Amino acid sequence: MIAPKFFIDKLKDSGIDFYAGVPDSLLKNICAYISDNIPSAYNIITANEGGAIALAAGYYLATNKIGCVYMQNSGQGNIINPLASLTDKEVYNIPVLLLIGWRGKPGEHDEPQHIKQGKITTGLLNVMGINYDVLSKDETKAQKQIEKAVDIMKTTNEVYALIVEKDTFDTYTLQNTVKTSFAMSREEAIKKVAQEAANDVIISSTGMISRELFEHRESVTQGHEHDFLTVGSMGHASQIALGVALAKPDRKIWCFDGDGAMIMHTGSMAIVGNKAPKNYIHVVFNNGAHDSVGGQPTVGLEIDMPAIAYAMKYKYVASVDTANDLDDILKNIRNIEGPIFIEVKIKKGNRKDLGRPTTTPIQNKISLMQYLKD
Repeated sequence: MIAPKFFIDKLKDSGIDFYAGVPDSLLKNICAYISDNIPSAYNIITANEGGAIALAAGYYLATNKIGCVYMQNSGQGNIINPLASLTDKEVYNIPVLLLIGWRGKPGEHDEPQHIKQGKITTGLLNVMGINYDVLSKDETKAQKQIEKAVDIMKTTNEVYALIVEKDTFDTYTLQNTVKTSFAMSREEAIKKVAQEAANDVIISSTGMISRELFEHRESVTQGHEHDFLTVGSMGHASQIALGVALAKPDRKIWCFDGDGAMIMHTGSMAIVGNKAPKNYIHVVFNNGAHDSVGGQPTVGLEIDMPAIAYAMKYKYVASVDTANDLDDILKNIRNIEGPIFIEVKIKKGNRKDLGRPTTTPIQNKISLMQYLKD
């Protein structure tokens, strides 16, 4: 495996010292090292991967230096537009080094939401005309790949990608973790809200939120037909929930969101506010971290989420950080007209034995559609 320090040192030797992106579980060791050892002005965890491409382009315009953008391969969808219409050689011809975690690599077991993305990871790069290499786990070979990539980028001013397989980087533990004083865990908060929404419909965001909601249903021997577990498509749960809410105005529709997911596509909240569904409740569980991919920080605890929701024309907005305050909000929730926005501030982390949904995405879809039909 490659030591994170070795990799970053070799990039630095090649003139690359600027980083931007969205953390990935396969890249968590290298992302953790970058977070601890690169000044925050030169390592920006962006709202989404497309924004990271734009940041790297801006840095190049100002310095004539190549930036590195890190992401999970699921983020390729967010980068296609700026790659095709900003950095491409037929437009502005701006070099960027992509570091892409290869979830769902063909032939390896992975979660359902990664299978298709894994199959098309290299194909998308081919279609975009982007040169790439699968990063070797041998440091000597990896160094040569870095040197080759940088030489090509400097010669052609084109984007280059290094694809990272599982277990490529050696272990590194993040030191500068998000520190909060909140007492409530996400799982505790999810249980409270899910109990209030027991007979309603819940659209839950990707990552730990959907896993903890599934486990809650199992622990109280409830079925899963009320829930849509958005295991992929980070940032889009609020619009899935909106689509359901508009089509089923007689049902209460809850969106369980995370701070990173909400920030990724915050503009979607404006559409919720504009359509103003009275039956829509948007709950953001905010711990200021990308919890499921290594704990790197978001800006979730540094921004005023209630003010954003008010500006987006939500009818009722609240923020709580204790179990008692959450209970008080939930007692009155059915008497409040939506769209409603509730920020629930929570501590980082999850229990180590947290399971994953045992139903397939298609089973989940069919169960929910039958429930909505009935």
